[in-house]
Amino acid sequence: MTRKQLIQQIQQKKSYLCVGLDTDITKIPKHLQPFPDAIFEFNKQIIDATQDLCVAYKINTAFYEAMGLKGWEAMEKTVHYISKEHFIIADAKRGDIGNTSSQYAKAFFETLNFDAITVAPYMGEDSVKPFLEFENKWGIVLGFTSNVGSKDFEQQKIGDEFLYETVLKKVCSWGNINNLMFVIGATKASDLEEIRKIIPDHFLLVPGVGFQGGSLKEVSKYGLNKDCGLLVNASRTIIYASTDTNFADEARVIAQQYQIEMATYLS
Repeated sequence: MTRKQLIQQIQQKKSYLCVGLDTDITKIPKHLQPFPDAIFEFNKQIIDATQDLCVAYKINTAFYEAMGLKGWEAMEKTVHYISKEHFIIADAKRGDIGNTSSQYAKAFFETLNFDAITVAPYMGEDSVKPFLEFENKWGIVLGFTSNVGSKDFEQQKIGDEFLYETVLKKVCSWGNINNLMFVIGATKASDLEEIRKIIPDHFLLVPGVGFQGGSLKEVSKYGLNKDCGLLVNASRTIIYASTDTNFADEARVIAQQYQIEMATYLS
């Protein structure tokens, strides 16, 4: 998906919501457990209930890889089921030496046909560049995360700036606004104002809204740019809104609340 197409979807739906399909087999409703592929059935119903309210889906690959072949097949079926008007993200946090990264890129962009993949930049340019060499595909580089351990490296000072600031500045030179996004944690929304000074035009994938305590209002206040520039991810707060047979309806209610609020910030 191109940047222009993504922006058009945001404008049409008045939404920058990304629904996270972090599907845990132990948390899906019991009535789905007898299905031959309970994970895919759960995802299918969530997608049907939310697809007109969101512009993206993010699949956390760990939940699928942990199940072996069965999980991988469920992930593949899920990607194929999502309509192509949606931006589909593989939250896989890959990043290795160049030839290995190239194979990861082929796996997620060609074999599975994701639009984007999250990438860890620790190993440098040659580990990230392979993800930026596919037409109309995106690398989403970890920029500033909201986990407790981010203080161990990301928030350490190098001279007059934090390491994460150095990363943002450096990585920008490896790609452009048409193939490169950054992950910025929502629970540090007030820092977005400074981050936007470094990367004013790039899209940001912002996890942590909802269950993890991030504020959509604050993220939108500091993170929106002229093209919107945000994909705000909500996972557990939407997909696990209920464990009853009406779980998809309840998921839609929460997704719609986000979409309605987003529409006010886009107006």
